[in-house]
Amino acid sequence: MTADLTRFPAFAGDWHAFLADAVGASLAAARNRLATLKDGSERTTAQVLGVWNQCDVALGRASAAAHLIAEVHPDPEVRAAAETGARAAEDLATERGLDHALWRVLAGTSADGLDTEAARLREHVLRDFRRTGVDRPEQERDLLRSLAQRCTALGLEFSRNIREGTRSIRVRPDKLDGLPDDFRAEHPAADDGLVTLTTEYPDLVPVRTYTHDAGVRGALTGEWLRIGWPQNAPVLAELLRLRAERATLLGYTDWPTYDAEVKMIGSGEAIAAFVERLDALTAEPARRDVRVLLARLRFDDPDAAVVTPADNLYYERVVRREQHGVDAQEVRRYFRYDAVRTGVMDTVARLLDLTFTPVDAPTWHPDVEVYDVASDGGRIGRVYLDMHPRPGKFTHDAQFPLVPGVAGRHLAEGVLVCNLPAGTLEHEDVLTFFHEFGHLVHEIVGGGQRWAAFAGVATEWDFIEAPSQLLEEWAWDPDVLRAFATDVDGTPIPADLVARMRAADAFGRGAWARRQLNFTALSYGLHAAPPEDLDAYTAEIDARFGPYTPLPDTHMSSGFGHLPEYGSAYYTYLWSLVIAKDLRTAFGEDLMDPEMGRRYRDAILAPGGTADAADLVERFLGRPTTFDAFEQWLTTPA
Repeated sequence: MTADLTRFPAFAGDWHAFLADAVGASLAAARNRLATLKDGSERTTAQVLGVWNQCDVALGRASAAAHLIAEVHPDPEVRAAAETGARAAEDLATERGLDHALWRVLAGTSADGLDTEAARLREHVLRDFRRTGVDRPEQERDLLRSLAQRCTALGLEFSRNIREGTRSIRVRPDKLDGLPDDFRAEHPAADDGLVTLTTEYPDLVPVRTYTHDAGVRGALTGEWLRIGWPQNAPVLAELLRLRAERATLLGYTDWPTYDAEVKMIGSGEAIAAFVERLDALTAEPARRDVRVLLARLRFDDPDAAVVTPADNLYYERVVRREQHGVDAQEVRRYFRYDAVRTGVMDTVARLLDLTFTPVDAPTWHPDVEVYDVASDGGRIGRVYLDMHPRPGKFTHDAQFPLVPGVAGRHLAEGVLVCNLPAGTLEHEDVLTFFHEFGHLVHEIVGGGQRWAAFAGVATEWDFIEAPSQLLEEWAWDPDVLRAFATDVDGTPIPADLVARMRAADAFGRGAWARRQLNFTALSYGLHAAPPEDLDAYTAEIDARFGPYTPLPDTHMSSGFGHLPEYGSAYYTYLWSLVIAKDLRTAFGEDLMDPEMGRRYRDAILAPGGTADAADLVERFLGRPTTFDAFEQWLTTPA
């Protein structure tokens, strides 16, 4: 295995040269491989697939580097250059898929004599060619190409408007009553006596959770729900329309039908059926939770008639404290970022038989940490942790692939991009860390494949959240937490507090699942039949699924950052959660059983995309997955 790893510039002035090499040169290499395939030479199927794989490696490296730097680099000019590179990579992928001569080369191969993985690759390549419309007349191919390229540009614009659209409010210091002392210390008043609060998560979540002043909660939540508006409204409308047009041209009834064909769920109709099933499961648990929240809200405000997104986090905390004996301020003092980072990495290392070694290497920002990952006596990859917010950076939490792990060619590299506080964390932040780190280790452990198309997190899109949602379970285990969750004096989090946290967590599950169902239905419905009025359609979804009454003059769809990438597939989160809860049953009472951890790693993570996700799950569980564990989790009373 080559030890080549990405070398980021050590000097600020070298970034454009880096992009020229990492993106431009890699795209040129990909084009050369495509030209080789079409040069008329006689090749066996194995040779054709080998050259195709070389193209996959080069295109994957270019696309990953460009998309990452466009989202994280502190220099807006570098971000803009990287975004141009990302668009070029997406355009080349589109052109490759619509190249009629290239398709004829692949279609002229035979599966005879291929091993299972090579046959799977050939099948997937031909399937993907068909889904681009490569077999259509030239005029239709040209139209499909222009539509795909425009969709790429729109998706990048939509994300950029969110990334660069941070909003803020300014309030008097006395309006911060209820917020933790460390938060208030980090937010001093300016010369005019006012404190600035932004819509970035380290401000937004504590304000929504702790601030007693309903006006402040409402003001900041409202600004958060206006991110991307009005710029993104026409961008999203055009993106939805063009996706629908592409699907129709390709012979599908709508975008969800086209998109779901290559996912576990299988069809657009299955998404709609999934929504209906979850509607029946979540309706009463959500109503029960909201009734409790509203009753407590009316204790403070007798005239209150509804619970809004400005109320739910605050009153969930109040109810858990008053009715379940869990004070979020007491909990958070056991979670300091540095200790959590170490604890998460140590837990995953023990569970999955990995080691993480710090590395001193240049990155795009001084906050970024680098670790080499090793297992079974050898290095298997490298990870980067970019964990705290800054201006111009990606505003959510995600794992970005950087280099596909291909046996004999490249070690896997992945990047964790989050927006966690650098000081004290909420337990929700700890869950986020475990979750996103789950994607990161999937990327690395799933590397080392023969074929780049199957490397890392390369399973069906609606399965990729399941391993990460499963890893969240470790953030609730008292033995796991005791190893790193300590107060400033070094006292571990008490076992009885963790037990109370687990019991209190049952409260609000119905409302949480219902809110996720709201997003799922919105994601699906926007694509199934793109509406004329985005806000009106969003209001219809809110009216049906709730569970909270929306704030006035907000525009949630314009800031729905998952829409460019997930499209109609936001259902992925709930679909994967059903699977994750089922996977959890295999671990029994001992979450740190090394034998089970290694078996899980080898069965679920290590194969990457070399097998269908349903088959991976069935091999691990010894049976097909069911809803049973999810339903039990959802309906467990608080």
